Amino acid sequence: MQKRAVVLLSGGLDSTTALAMAKSQGYDCYAMSFNYGQRSLAELNAAKKIAQSLDAKEHIVVNLDMSQIGGSALTDHSIDVPTEGLEEGIPVTYVPARNTVFLSIALGWAEVLKADHIFIGVNAVDYSGYPDCRPEFIKAFETMANLATKAGVEGQKLTIEAPLINLTKAQIIAEGMTLGVDYSQTVSCYKATDDGKACGVCDSCRLRKQGFESQGFADPTRYI
Repeated sequence: MQKRAVVLLSGGLDSTTALAMAKSQGYDCYAMSFNYGQRSLAELNAAKKIAQSLDAKEHIVVNLDMSQIGGSALTDHSIDVPTEGLEEGIPVTYVPARNTVFLSIALGWAEVLKADHIFIGVNAVDYSGYPDCRPEFIKAFETMANLATKAGVEGQKLTIEAPLINLTKAQIIAEGMTLGVDYSQTVSCYKATDDGKACGVCDSCRLRKQGFESQGFADPTRYI
C-alpha cells in the first residue's frame, strides 16, 4: 500500500511547505484544517486552494470552536493582536493547547486511514515563542500517541514529522521555492482581511517579510 500521511494545513506559509515536503517524499497526503473560531478565515480559504493545487488525496475541515474558551488574540476579539514587533515571553496570539488538540484529532484520522506519519509545520527558530512549537513537545506527543492508540499497541509506530522545526523562515521559504510552492496562495497574517490581504505589522507578517528579504526573493504577499 502507498504510504500515507496526515498533514495539518492551516493555509499559511509553514504548513504549506510541510505539505509540499511530504508530497515530495512520496506520501499520499491527507490534509486536515480547522475552523476553530480564529479571527480570520482567510487562511482556511487559502488551505482549500492549496490542498487542491498540491494534489492532496483528501482535505477535510474540522469545526472546533476554541473561541468558547478564549484566552488568545486569535480567538477573542476583545484582545488586540500585537503590532509593535516581537516581544519577550509567550505572546497573546498563543492559542491555549491548540497544537495538542489539532494533533490529537489528526492522530484519530491517521489511525482510521492507517497512516503512520503526521506532518506539522511547527518551527522553533523564527517563531513567536509558542510552547507547543518546540521539539520537546513534538517528541512527547509522539510518545503519547504510540501509547494511546490501537495501532500503537499493535506495533504500528506513528511518527510525528516536524520537518521545519530547526529551519529559519528564510530556509523554509528556500525549501518551498525548490519544491515549486506558490507562496502567493498562502496567508500568514493574524488578522488578514476576508479576501486574504495581510496587515504587514503583526508578528507573523514581520517574520514572513524577513524570510523573503533574507533570501532575496520577491514577497508575493498582498498587503492592505
